[in-house]
Amino acid sequence: MSSEVDDELMETLFGYSTTNKTQERSKNVSTLTKSNSNTPTQIFILEPRKSQNTAIVLRSLATSRRTILEALLDGQGLSLETLEKLTKIAPTQEEESKIMQFNGNPEKLADAESFLYHILKAVPTTFHRLKAMLFRYTYDYEVLQLKEYLQALEMGCRELRTSALFLKLLEAILKAGNRMNAGTSRGNAKAFNLSALKKLSDVKSTDGKTSLLHFIVEQVVQSEGKRKAMYQRINGEKEHIMLGFAALDGLRDEVSEAKKAASIEYQTFITMYSNLNSHVIEIKEIVTKCCGSSNTSVDGCGGFLKEMKGFIEECEEELKVVKEEQTRIMDLVRKTNGYYLPGTFLSKDNGNLTNPFELFVIVKDFVDMVDQACVELKKKMEKKGVVGTAEGGLEPLPLSPSKRVPTRFPNFDLYFSSNVLESTSFSQSEDDS
Repeated sequence: MSSEVDDELMETLFGYSTTNKTQERSKNVSTLTKSNSNTPTQIFILEPRKSQNTAIVLRSLATSRRTILEALLDGQGLSLETLEKLTKIAPTQEEESKIMQFNGNPEKLADAESFLYHILKAVPTTFHRLKAMLFRYTYDYEVLQLKEYLQALEMGCRELRTSALFLKLLEAILKAGNRMNAGTSRGNAKAFNLSALKKLSDVKSTDGKTSLLHFIVEQVVQSEGKRKAMYQRINGEKEHIMLGFAALDGLRDEVSEAKKAASIEYQTFITMYSNLNSHVIEIKEIVTKCCGSSNTSVDGCGGFLKEMKGFIEECEEELKVVKEEQTRIMDLVRKTNGYYLPGTFLSKDNGNLTNPFELFVIVKDFVDMVDQACVELKKKMEKKGVVGTAEGGLEPLPLSPSKRVPTRFPNFDLYFSSNVLESTSFSQSEDDS
């Protein structure tokens, strides 16, 4: 069998003619060679690859060189995208020095070098200004994010002190723990460490049919259902059950800010203010460098000084307030940790400080566990014909000790304490703040 390609068949199938393609390629090579012979040699100052990449970025800008120059002098007028692109092509100090010292024919410079040469000759502090303008663009978003974090932390602490459902669940856990530990040194506890919440689903009844978490959720569903029914003058155990589940569904809303606080990455948070403040100091130095002397060859400093000076003053004033708020709110976070996680905040573990936001993570995980327990209990009761049938037929939860054998749990250490730490309790003034 011949291994030669059937040119006619290829042209029929793919619209491709090897003869024509060869002729066309020869023509293109000839044209390119002729074109290159007429093209003057370009001068490169940057490393060729960097020069090429810089030229690509410049061609992607929807902004003229004149507009960029005017924006540099005025301190405004460029989009965020343009500022980001221009700051990324900033030459090194050595490259900038070579470009500024170039004394040949500027018209022979390659595209990237030509742009840098003309812009730096006009405004030697071009890339310092671009950096300042870019920070001005991003500052509002960054400081707003920090403020939102602070608000979530403050509101989260307040929710943990005021959420009725959260506190009722904690009370139910405390009572269950005291009953489990009756007759031991932990059997008359007044408080417990919130880190114990993570273990509730692991504690099983002696018959293995339920967990301590599910048991407590059932108890709260029943008590909340009866309380709601009493206020609404509703009779019937089936209505009590549904009211109880509906009430417990409100837990997510009562601790919504605490759940937001759980998503804050501590190491990122603690550097946000210092980073912003450092950038403001740096921009202040840049402005001094740009406008401290008349090194620019086009209209001195233009409106750049006015724009940046006003911006810096606003930043300094705002960051001063933010710093005070951060100090106050972090003190509140420490007290909240001391109240719910006594002895754990700022304890050293392998030289690292404990994450004070872990409290909010524990609460978030606990709320998720309660939600999941509610879902599982509803499904279990539906299978037994207790809750949510299509006909609306409901039976009372089998919670009353008189109606079933009491659920028993083995002794379990929930980090119970015989005394509430008064030194870490919240004062009335803090509650009202």
